Amino acid sequence: MNFIERIKERAKEDIKTIVLPESMDDRVLDAALKVEAEGIAKIIIIGNKEEIIEKTKKDFNNITFIDPNNSELTEKYINMLYELRKEKGMTIEEAKDLLLNDYMYFACMLVKDNRADGVVSGACHSTSNTLRPALQIIKTAKDAKLVSAFFLMVVPNCKYGDGTFIFADSGLEQNPTSDKLAAIAGSSAKSFKTLVEKEPIVAMLSHSTKGSAKHDDVTKVVEATELAKKDYPEYKIDGELQLDAAIVPEVAKSKAPDSTVAGNANVLIFPDLDAGNIGYKLVQRLANAEAYGPITQGIASPINDLSRGCSVDDIVGVVAITAVQAQNK
Repeated sequence: MNFIERIKERAKEDIKTIVLPESMDDRVLDAALKVEAEGIAKIIIIGNKEEIIEKTKKDFNNITFIDPNNSELTEKYINMLYELRKEKGMTIEEAKDLLLNDYMYFACMLVKDNRADGVVSGACHSTSNTLRPALQIIKTAKDAKLVSAFFLMVVPNCKYGDGTFIFADSGLEQNPTSDKLAAIAGSSAKSFKTLVEKEPIVAMLSHSTKGSAKHDDVTKVVEATELAKKDYPEYKIDGELQLDAAIVPEVAKSKAPDSTVAGNANVLIFPDLDAGNIGYKLVQRLANAEAYGPITQGIASPINDLSRGCSVDDIVGVVAITAVQAQNK
């Protein structure tokens, strides 16, 4: 059983309710039908059921639809959103406009109101449009130092480990400080243990291995490694390591012979968003890897983004991951 099949089976053990607000995207609608057919989660679609059925000519009878324009919840959520944001200057009229015209806000209100367990969006919206409502309404988890994002990469015929990796941060933090990089390492290790159910082995990546180069960028990773080791002693964490030293045992023996992480890493912490985003897309395209995400960590409830190039199966996979995150909330 591969990774995503195992995730789906785990999702079925304790069914959660996941909201899909992007009813304007055919991939999302097809994914909703597939999730329902496989019994992975209960689905709520934000949109007009009659219009969608007329457009698609498909049977959505077992899926819940909520149309903000005629829902009995809308008035309640307008007032809730206003109360949440009035100190930031939001008016009742602005709250109403957001809930009627930006379905992500309505989706997050369903989670806030304990009517749903998580949200998956981003197939046709930017990461900022997906996460802004989540951070305003759901907010950061009490035990989280920051919100970050990762891709869960499943590499076929991989020579290193079992081919399942976390790449972080590959979707949110542009240029994290040493403190933030250390927090990303801790959150990513926890996410790997939760989702993959194996020991996380964390490599703090750089263009340098153990002092082979000198630069402020290297210093940042060295400092982050020291902080992460201190703050998260329960995990194996080491750096700074070049990518080959992190995952290739033969290279690790030469470049970092005393490291317990080098050559065995399965959680790869990139020094900035450029490196993380380029890295995951290289592996996805050149190695034909499955890339699930960006999966967020640090929000009080699971609110996950999608790549705008996602497939129907990608969406189904992220829904399953979101459900398992909700089980472990």
